[in-house]
Amino acid sequence: MDEPRIAPGGLKELGLVNYGVSVLAGRVIGGHKPNVFTTLGRQRRLFRGWLYYSGRLMPGGRLPRRDSELVILRIATIRECEYERRHHVRIGRKVGITPAEIDRLADETWPGWSDRERALFAVADQFVDDKFIDDATWAAVSAHLDEAELIELLLLCGQYDSLATVLLTLKVQPEA
Repeated sequence: MDEPRIAPGGLKELGLVNYGVSVLAGRVIGGHKPNVFTTLGRQRRLFRGWLYYSGRLMPGGRLPRRDSELVILRIATIRECEYERRHHVRIGRKVGITPAEIDRLADETWPGWSDRERALFAVADQFVDDKFIDDATWAAVSAHLDEAELIELLLLCGQYDSLATVLLTLKVQPEA
């Protein structure tokens, strides 16, 4: 594995608040402090704003958690962001995403996906690949979501596409 471009920080680099948030996050997920937190937390003020924004999208958003996790996992799969994918496979399982579904995240034609899930995947795919959603895809997803949910879906795609870019660029390593 590549060495991280910016190593995860400790108490000195993160400051008391960000370090505490990282410790708490590790306890919640049942493991070590997440490297995403101990890396991004080195930018002390932005980290807390990013964390608040992220939390408002997931788990605090209007979209059902399963939908949010499927979109996040689809983006992590498309972007080949193993860090993001590993974290959200665990979360996804907690909200009812099955191992069979996880195995087929790259296959939008799998017959096990609902029309709603296919529409969510199409949005995620176009967002990542084109940075634009075409009219046909917009019409398909609009049949399943209200206006507030549509806006949230786009912001969720943007958040996790951006996070994948940051994680991949910084070479943040999955926890042991």
